[in-house]
Amino acid sequence: MKAAVAFAILGLVACGPSGRHGGGGDDGGDDDTTVDAPPGEKRQCNKMDIVFVVDDSGSMQEEQTNLATNFPMFANLLATYTTSEGDPIDFRIGLTTTGRDVSYSIVVGGQTITMNEMGANGAFRNNCNINKRWLEPSDPNMQQALACRAKVGTSGPSIEMPMLMTRFALSERVADGTNANFLRNDALLAVVMITDEDDASTTQNNFQMSLSGATPVDFNPPDMVSFLDNVKGNRSRWASAVIAGDGNCSSAFGEASNAARLKQFVQLANGNGTTQAVFSSICAGDLTTPLKAALDLFQQACGNIVL
Repeated sequence: MKAAVAFAILGLVACGPSGRHGGGGDDGGDDDTTVDAPPGEKRQCNKMDIVFVVDDSGSMQEEQTNLATNFPMFANLLATYTTSEGDPIDFRIGLTTTGRDVSYSIVVGGQTITMNEMGANGAFRNNCNINKRWLEPSDPNMQQALACRAKVGTSGPSIEMPMLMTRFALSERVADGTNANFLRNDALLAVVMITDEDDASTTQNNFQMSLSGATPVDFNPPDMVSFLDNVKGNRSRWASAVIAGDGNCSSAFGEASNAARLKQFVQLANGNGTTQAVFSSICAGDLTTPLKAALDLFQQACGNIVL
């Protein structure tokens, strides 16, 4: 976000139930499970629908190189994990970015600069020699393809909206067919948001941004929790990991701003007395540890799902 403002100035001057059922999203599954348990009781699932939302703004070069190095490890751990019943995890991985098409203006020195930025709008990537919008265990060279897709570049919008782009990926892009059939009713939905800035989700367009980079946010942490509750129908059916700035921090892999809104989302997600979300610092250096923490949480959530 800061990069766009600076550029403009330079141009001028020089697991508990939620009580809501009937969600479940797009029916790409057959609702079968590996454990016969009465409806509404905790059980072990063996399916995960994993969404990565990766920051592709100009400040993420170092972090993306780090991610691409560690994503094969994450994919390998996922591919070799088995449940307590000895079943492998049937997983899908979709990856999108934090930006959407947006136009806004910045007023500097009495002059107005109009900015037009283009984003993925929640569409899952289908590059790296695999045309599908998501990756599965049976895909050839799946680990390498995931690492390839993680290299989302640094030319994306400077306004990072990981929460809203999660909604776009699982709602708007499902409705228009782009990401259709990704969600399965009997799978744990796992969302990983990775950014070096705080969330600035807004559905508005043609707004005026302050010099500090503030946007008119209108999709907030409570909205994100409610959306995931509704799309899956039960709090136990989704989990999330956030890898972002824990305070204003820096490492050999770059700098990050405090992700206050994303921390609030994690706190609210855990508000039912279960651990549905985890926060890790993007300034940890080697991102193996945050990615492992995400997978550990997803495995725990999958063992306590209510279907």
